[in-house]
Amino acid sequence: MILFVRDLTVIDFSYLHRQRGMLGESYIVDVELQGALDDTAMVFDFGKVKKVIKQAIDSLVDHKLAVAAECPALQLDTAGELTLLRYQSERGLLQLACPEQAFAVIPGTEINEATVTAFLQQQIKPLLPANVEQLTLTLRPENISGFYYHYSHGLKKHDGNCQRIAHGHRSTIQIYENNMLAPKLNKGWAERWQDIYLGTESDLVAAEQLVHLTPGAQDYSFRYQASQGWFELCIPQSHCEIVPCDTTVECLADFIADTLKAQHSTHSYKVVAYEGVGKGAIAVRP
Repeated sequence: MILFVRDLTVIDFSYLHRQRGMLGESYIVDVELQGALDDTAMVFDFGKVKKVIKQAIDSLVDHKLAVAAECPALQLDTAGELTLLRYQSERGLLQLACPEQAFAVIPGTEINEATVTAFLQQQIKPLLPANVEQLTLTLRPENISGFYYHYSHGLKKHDGNCQRIAHGHRSTIQIYENNMLAPKLNKGWAERWQDIYLGTESDLVAAEQLVHLTPGAQDYSFRYQASQGWFELCIPQSHCEIVPCDTTVECLADFIADTLKAQHSTHSYKVVAYEGVGKGAIAVRP
């Protein structure tokens, strides 16, 4: 017997890519459980699917920076309670100092749907009852017909896992100008924020203010203290855009709308900004 749950959850995370650098990603997760019926005439209670499998996915990968353990571009070290990361991408050197739980170290030489899926299945299968013989997870990106971008960020004020300095999303953007969908504007912002790190201006620091990292001359340096611990990031300026606000989806929608309104004050705008799949914020400038 096979039990299935479609759209069990969405994984929002970032990962490191040799050519593209740091990428925000969002995967929809489907699950199948194959096995015999238990004494309640079920393969596995639907309520427990969410409680066990979704919670495991959240703790293993969601809102983390995923790195491939055997990638030759990767170097991991420790400094007290922090994990120090160096990653030489073709876009430049990426450096982070974060609590261990901010990273997902996944077997293999690269991060992709297959390696993340295999890692999750291996980690989650032992959590299931003995009658469940096989666990199959399917990770898939949202089918987006319009424009989208991959972005990474950190939210130091957040009480939960969004405070991690390098997590991200694959997000749709929909901009309306004078009540009409504006493909040119959507394309422009999708290209502007393609594979971007969105940094908050107030989190920028001088190089000498970092405790654990040594930035290059063309790097931006970020640091902050949050409830989960101390976070530092050095990233090439070409990989980043600095915004004068927090990088919540609400503030990003406002930032886009304000930028457009400043360019054409007589036009009206509606910005529908997504944070991953099926959620986001709308900013209107009449």
